[in-house]
Amino acid sequence: MRRIAPGDLSISKSTPADSSAGSTGAAATTPISEGAGDPNCPTCCGAGFYVRDVHYGHPDFGQLIPCHCKDDEMQRLRSQKLLKISNIEPFRDKTFESFDRNIPGVVRAFSRAVEFARNPRGWLIFYGNYGCGKTHLAAAIANEVLKMNSEVLFTVVPDLLDHLRSTFGPNSEVDYDERFDQVRRAKLLVLDDLGTENATPWAREKLYQIINHRYNYALPTVITSNREPKEIDPRIRSRMEDVSLCPEQIMIEAADYRRLTVEQRSGTRKRKAEGRAGPTGSRNW
Repeated sequence: MRRIAPGDLSISKSTPADSSAGSTGAAATTPISEGAGDPNCPTCCGAGFYVRDVHYGHPDFGQLIPCHCKDDEMQRLRSQKLLKISNIEPFRDKTFESFDRNIPGVVRAFSRAVEFARNPRGWLIFYGNYGCGKTHLAAAIANEVLKMNSEVLFTVVPDLLDHLRSTFGPNSEVDYDERFDQVRRAKLLVLDDLGTENATPWAREKLYQIINHRYNYALPTVITSNREPKEIDPRIRSRMEDVSLCPEQIMIEAADYRRLTVEQRSGTRKRKAEGRAGPTGSRNW
């Protein structure tokens, strides 16, 4: 292994100006990750990379290898990248810890959501009225998966279709095929509010293509909907009802939590606190 000084991390790059001044032999250089590593690291001496001392023809010959002292930084950058592509930022507060399990009708849904987050396999589908906790649980799954530094994409179905339409505009910075592929191939996809989209033929076809692809490849998927199953496109519904991929569809029969009065909400919090307290009112540890 050969150490590399930070000043060695540069690339010679010819420019038009260089060729016109060829008699000087000067070349522009661009530093790479100068000082990116730990200056006290015995392996890279602060360069952040090293070169293995291997023979010519070896796959690592001449390759810059990231030093272990950069692991924390690389982990942080990966976490930032995963968060950026997850689309979960507006729902970062929707976690399992912040979910009120004392609301009647949510116990089974909460339990299945936790199980799925620990081991995302197959499909998980939540049905229920507005405000019953579907989106909170779906977002909690996404946030939990992100904690494990795994890829997830959370999208509200009407917004997703709007984004896909926008890629056809002349000022779009994202190619349609690129965005469409990102959605249908995501390691874990959360589709929130299926059935609330504007059901044009184009929208139905795009949704079917996404869901059919994930069905064919058995990709982990979470779907929420406030529609009755019979109201969903039959082609999509038939895939959602395949018990080999989705053994259970959960109907959440809780009331709209957002419409509860302040007294009712404080009552559920009080019952939750009492459940953690002992007979004398002291907390059970």
